[in-house]
Order: sequence, then structure tokens, then C-alpha cells
Amino acid sequence: MSALTLSSTSAATLRADAVVVGVAKGPDGPLVAPGGEPLDQAFGGSLAGVLETLGASGGEGEVTKLPAPDGVKADLVLAVGLGDVPDGDGPYDPEALRRAAGAAARALSGRKKAGFALPAGDEASLAAVCEGALLGSYSFTEYRGKEDRNAGSTPKGRKGKGGKDGGGDRSAPLAEVTVLGAKPRDKAHRAVAERAEVLAAEVNRARDLVNTPSNDLFPKSFASAVQSAAKEHGLTVEVLDEKALAKGGYGGILGVGQGSANPPRLVRVSYTHSKARKNLALVGKGITYDSGGISLKPAGHNETMKCDMSGAAAVFAAVVAAARLGLRVNVTGWLALAENMPSGTATRPGDVLTMYSGKTVEVLNTDAEGRLVLADALTRACEEKPDAVVDVATLTGAMMLALGSRTFGVMANDDAFRTTVHDSATEVGEPSWPMPLPGHLRKGMDSPIADIANIGERMGGGLVAGLFLKEFVAEGTTWAHLDIAGPAFNDAGPFGYTPKGGTGCAVRTLVRLAERAAAGDAL
Repeated sequence: MSALTLSSTSAATLRADAVVVGVAKGPDGPLVAPGGEPLDQAFGGSLAGVLETLGASGGEGEVTKLPAPDGVKADLVLAVGLGDVPDGDGPYDPEALRRAAGAAARALSGRKKAGFALPAGDEASLAAVCEGALLGSYSFTEYRGKEDRNAGSTPKGRKGKGGKDGGGDRSAPLAEVTVLGAKPRDKAHRAVAERAEVLAAEVNRARDLVNTPSNDLFPKSFASAVQSAAKEHGLTVEVLDEKALAKGGYGGILGVGQGSANPPRLVRVSYTHSKARKNLALVGKGITYDSGGISLKPAGHNETMKCDMSGAAAVFAAVVAAARLGLRVNVTGWLALAENMPSGTATRPGDVLTMYSGKTVEVLNTDAEGRLVLADALTRACEEKPDAVVDVATLTGAMMLALGSRTFGVMANDDAFRTTVHDSATEVGEPSWPMPLPGHLRKGMDSPIADIANIGERMGGGLVAGLFLKEFVAEGTTWAHLDIAGPAFNDAGPFGYTPKGGTGCAVRTLVRLAERAAAGDAL
């Protein structure tokens, strides 16, 4: 990951390869945003006019490169669009700053040092610029040009490596991000920067896991990665292998994983604080590869199914982040890990599984497997009586049809908690939308031979999946379900601070929830 420094040096006098300036979309053309005044002066007060001549408008994410004029120590000036000018004298939207910093960082891959002279006059803006620049400089290069790929090796809990997205640019990442306008000796500013470094590192950890191919990341190796990180950060880990799962009666996890040569795992990873007053449980779907099982996915739907463990990656990274930030809350992550493969031992459509809760499930579609592993993990998580439990999963294509590829759905058994989760996501810049759990859809999962079927009505399939999970949440337990099927993996080109491939979706939302719990907010 790129190094991060703070500096009160002028944008014109910083010695760097490039300096980044913000440009807003004004009513009469582009306007240089606060922080860029020294650069505007170096251009004789005509920087906005030069940019307009070059076709720049200040639109969000727009990048324009200019050779630096005399009086500027950097070689290059990079202008990045911030979108519309804020009303009145209000601050710029943190998410606009985050995306702009990310776009600039990606455009500067291969450079050693860049100064970011974006509006960072308050702590929220400073945090956004730091986070965006670090997240935008991500690159997954583990498998590029490597002669010995050590197929089947165990991932070591890798952290993000910084730089450009994994979409084909092989240049090195931006090595150092220097945020200008901050005070490096100010305790509050240093704390903001340190938090940004932790968040970016853990989002990048999740991205790395999602991007790792399934021949290297399978249930056992994923569990080993968790154990390595736990040792480094003082976490407690328990790993249930296939024998322990069978002894414990985890029929959902075993049923999904029984068709694979790589047996399933249930991993419990926990962070505790001596002064914690609240306990938060996080449950992640960890299907390290999803072929659909016997209900095989059609051609064209298999190529990115290594991403079906994105929920478990987010949960794992969030627990590590809570530990690294020293939050006064107990956070336990449950990673339900399995590989869903077709074989002579695989679960068949029509089979009945006995879940950890004791309920029986008629499996009518083996490609509705995520809810089966989550059901077991949810039941187990509820036994510890947390103040709230949140599950995260790339669960349904229906949610993508409803909300698109950049927004995740939030369902809950408590309206206030659903609002809390949605608000937390909004605060950190992760688009989400509250979704209902209509009771009338439950009847579609009635089974003539079991307690419940694993699918119901086709219409509203994302809501049906949420209703299924609700059946396995202990009565009285506050619960929310995040369906991140859309934003977890970016098939298109990079944008803002979001790379192509694994995005690390939900990590920042989960960390924000943990921070709220640590602060004593209601869950």
C-alpha cells in the first residue's frame, strides 16, 4: 500500500513528481477548489481558464494533466473533478473528495510521490482525501509475470499492495501520498491519517482475498490466512474442520461443501476489549468457488465466482480493523467457508439437510447455497447472545436486478437497526438501500417434507433469501442482512477509488458499526 504523509507545505513548493488540485463544476465553468490557490497563482490566476480550454468542466472524476509552470517544484499538475460547487460556503461532500483522490491516485501510478492539494480543511474532508488516495492506489499483482506461482499454496493474509486497479496496467503503484493542508504534528490530524491507513489496508486485505483464484484460496487456505493474521494482531481463532462440523451437526455447511475435494470450514475469529460494553457478531458467506453445484450455473456465469466469498473477506477484514483501531467493543466474526462443486458426492436437488439449529431444509436448488452456510453460522453466532448480528453475503442475483452493481441491500428484523446500518454505510460512502422482508413471501418456501425449502417465489428473490435467513436468527436477537452481490466485484472499468475486480465492499460499513457500538450508540 502507498505510504501516507501529511504536510503543511505549499502545493507550489512541495518537491514531488506531481501535485493534485481539485476543480469544481461552477455555473460559468470550472473553478479551482480550496487548496489549489498556490497552483492557480503559479498559472497567473488562469488555471481554471487553461483547464476549460483543454475541455475540463470539473465534472466528478474528470482527470486533466498539465505540465507544471515555473515556480512549481513538481513536474506535473493533475486536476481532478469534484463535481458541483457546494451550496454557500459549505464543505465539499466527503465521498466526492474520496472518489476524486482515488481517481487521481490511479492516474499517477508509476510515480514515486504526489502531493494532494484537495480541500481538506476539516477532519471529515481530511479523512476522505487520505482514504480515497490510499484506496485508489490499490493493485493486485500477485500473479503477474511470476514464474513460480506455487499452485495450491496457502495465502498469508496478504495486505493491499497499492497502485492501479487489476485491469491490465502493470506499472508500479504511486509510492507515496502526501496530503497537503494538514498539520503533521496535530494529534487529531495524525489520528485521522492513522485510521485511514488501517481502513485502507483492511479493505485491501479483503480485495486481495477476493481476487485470489480459487485454486489458491479454498476453505482450508482461507482459514490459514485468518490464523496468520490473528497471530499478528492478537485475535482468537477457532477453526472447525469437516470432522468437527459433522460432530456438531452443521448440516448446511457440510451439505454445500460435500461435493468438493476441498472440505468446508467454519472459522470463528474474535477481538475483545477489556472495557467493551457491547458485543457485535459478524457472519460472512465464504463460498470460495460457486459452480452452482448440481444445479450448475449457465455458461458465462462462472468466470467470476471466486468472488462468492466476499462476505467472509469483509467480515475477516473488519474484525482485524477493529483490533488495529483498538475499538472498545467485542467483535466476533464467523466465516462460513465451503466450495460448491458438482460431483458424485454433491448434494442433489430434492435432498433434505438437517441444519445446526435442528431445522430441516429441502434443497430445491443447489445454487441457493449461500443461505445454507449462513444459516448454520447465524444459529451458532446467536448462541453467544450478541447485542446485534450482521451477516454479509453475495447472496442473490435478484438484488443486483433490484439495485444495480454499485448498491447493496439492507434487510433486518428491526427497523431502527436497519436504519443504523444504512446510515453507517452512507457515512463511509458505501451505497446501500433499505429493503423490506414481506411476510407473505415466506409461504413460498413451505416444503411438503421438510421444515422449509431453500428457495421460494422467483419474484422478490433477494427478499425471499432474507426471509430464509431470518428463520435461523434467535428470537430477540437484533439482526441485519447485507446482500452485496452487486458491488462486491467490479466487472467493469475502475472508477473513483474502486478498482476492477474485488472491491472490499462492506468492510468500512462494518467498521463504522463497530465504532458506533464502541461509542455506546444503540444497535
